[in-house]
Amino acid sequence: MTPEPIDLFHTWYAEAHAAEGLADAVCLATSTPDGFPSARMVLLKAADADGFVFYTNLGSQKALELAENPNAALCFHWKSLKRQVRVMGAVTPVADATADAYFASRARISQIGAWASRQSEELDNRFALEKAVVKYTAKFGTGPVPRPEYWSGFRLTHARVEFWEELPFRLHRRRNYSRTPEGWREQLLFP
Repeated sequence: MTPEPIDLFHTWYAEAHAAEGLADAVCLATSTPDGFPSARMVLLKAADADGFVFYTNLGSQKALELAENPNAALCFHWKSLKRQVRVMGAVTPVADATADAYFASRARISQIGAWASRQSEELDNRFALEKAVVKYTAKFGTGPVPRPEYWSGFRLTHARVEFWEELPFRLHRRRNYSRTPEGWREQLLFP
């Protein structure tokens, strides 16, 4: 039986954290309603056998695109290790309790920022954002900052995971894992 690809991912992820800063940065690719690819960087907040989790404003472009087409891809690139991991699958919202717990763990200024930002909407000027930060800082005082209803997370359930390693002479190593009804199928791919 082929092992879970998440085990290899965790090994590479730990090595990436030891080798470089911001190893949890990942390119998230969605698609626009008219079929154009749409990519941006997000931060991975959890990864397990159930999938890969990231958080965002539910009014953001990425969230709106996922509402239209709940399939996406992730691409991790760890330059110092000469490695890349590609992940593809369906995306679902995380449970409210999961989002609440993660939101509570964030730095207070990041919590305030979630309230102040209307992510992806047009901003008249920088002062409008700073004014919103002051407004919500005063609103919550020294008490806890609750998670806004319009802020939550998504879980990409991996159906395919590809591990790529740079090797000399462009004879790179590629291992592809595809989910099947019987479990995971591993294939070596030409570089």
